[in-house]
Amino acid sequence: MSDVVRAAESVISGAGGAAADRHMHIGVVNAAKVVNMRRDAALREAVLTSDLILADGIAVVWASRALGTPLPERVAGIDLMTRLLELADRRKLRVYLFGATEDVNAKMAEEIARCWPGAVVAGRRNGYYAADEEEAIARQIGDSRSDLLFVAMSPPKKEIFLARWGAVMRVPVSHGVGGAFDVVAGKVKRAPAGWQKLGLEWLYRVVQEPRRMWRRYLTTNTAFAWMLAGAWVRKRFGGGERGSPTSARVSQS
Repeated sequence: MSDVVRAAESVISGAGGAAADRHMHIGVVNAAKVVNMRRDAALREAVLTSDLILADGIAVVWASRALGTPLPERVAGIDLMTRLLELADRRKLRVYLFGATEDVNAKMAEEIARCWPGAVVAGRRNGYYAADEEEAIARQIGDSRSDLLFVAMSPPKKEIFLARWGAVMRVPVSHGVGGAFDVVAGKVKRAPAGWQKLGLEWLYRVVQEPRRMWRRYLTTNTAFAWMLAGAWVRKRFGGGERGSPTSARVSQS
């Protein structure tokens, strides 16, 4: 993760000079997103426009090891967001918050002011809007002259927005963070460290929100397991990596 933060700092440092067009769009994948990328061409194309794709899901890390192309670690989106906010605090960077409900978004801004006072919230907007508002939102983000953009929305909405409007927003570093604002704002409790180390953060979410989460994890985790099994058989007995759950460009960072 430290390599990612250093790369982000390098991009931001070069944004005002000869490298003004440099940017880094950080994407993340977990088991559910890998499954949905196979089913949804628009999501897959949007994710693959990312400059960096990280494994935000222990199942993806396990799959990479099973297929002989091991990723070094899971990089949770919320942990990377926190590290980038520490960078913003230290460097007095400008941050834009896009997504979640209005209450959560406002609370997120308050938490940044409290925990990372050196960071400047250059603008914020909740994640509820009509399709015909997208361009205006993108231009508003661009006008904010932010160094960092955090997008807290569910897939495929955030991935497609970032892919479609990145050139308009021209933010040096953008990062889709899913439900991270809910955690920082205190709306949702994150799994204890012990659960995280065991790779059971997904199970903790199911326990917290069983009616909303159980079906998602049952269906996507089952589909991911079948994809992994098929990829393992093809790798062992021939047939290449077609359909491999880690065949998408996932970074070793």
